[in-house]
Amino acid sequence: MNQHAYPILEHDPAPEAFIEPGKILQPIDIAPHAVPCFFQDVIQTIARVHDAKLVLELGSEIGKNPVYEIIVAGKRLAFFHPGVGAPLAGGFLDEMIALGCRKFIACGGAGALVPELTVGHVVVPVSAVRDEGTSYHYLPPSREVNAHPTAISAIETVLRRDDVPYVAGKTWTTDALYRETPKRIARRREEGCLTVEMEAAAFFAVAQFRGVQFGQVLYGGDDLSSETWDSRNWNSRTSVREKLFWIAAEACLSL
Repeated sequence: MNQHAYPILEHDPAPEAFIEPGKILQPIDIAPHAVPCFFQDVIQTIARVHDAKLVLELGSEIGKNPVYEIIVAGKRLAFFHPGVGAPLAGGFLDEMIALGCRKFIACGGAGALVPELTVGHVVVPVSAVRDEGTSYHYLPPSREVNAHPTAISAIETVLRRDDVPYVAGKTWTTDALYRETPKRIARRREEGCLTVEMEAAAFFAVAQFRGVQFGQVLYGGDDLSSETWDSRNWNSRTSVREKLFWIAAEACLSL
């Protein structure tokens, strides 16, 4: 296949881009461990209850994304909302790396592609199907990209120690939340995908390109495993979401 017929496949391995995060952002005094957290309610609660320090604010045309820092078991931990979707999340991750963070465990929710993933069930993605665009600008074309094995091990160690049931497997990262068609869902399920979300493949690719450790822990949210969609009120499961943050924090600080 002529790769130049499809711009997304025109991978350029050049180590520096025209706009390089490390050139426009200088390293600051920031925790090397960070939790990108998709739960804004949890972020605000943790920041308030633990009197978090506001380190800086990431910016986009959406507005400001604060980066907080707290002390957990004597160690500094940064946490922030990475934005929604691969381009923004990948860009914010790249900026956090430029600022000085090196070890990441993200926490978020995902659509369940298999019926046994009840709402709140914990999933550890070991790889992601690259059905988005951002990852192709960081790594050569391939069907999947892997999470960092050390990060996966750290997450699983915490889950086993806390006796939290979980499943490890493949996730499907897509850019188009309204184009998860029945045929595509069936295809992803056949190749072993347990969940669908919008950022994992980009996260894993950016982390590999920059040489940092990155893992992710998800919980089963809305159900896409049957003929009709069921939201299952997944975004109101506050206790599950906060627990997932602390699992991510503990795993991250062990790296």
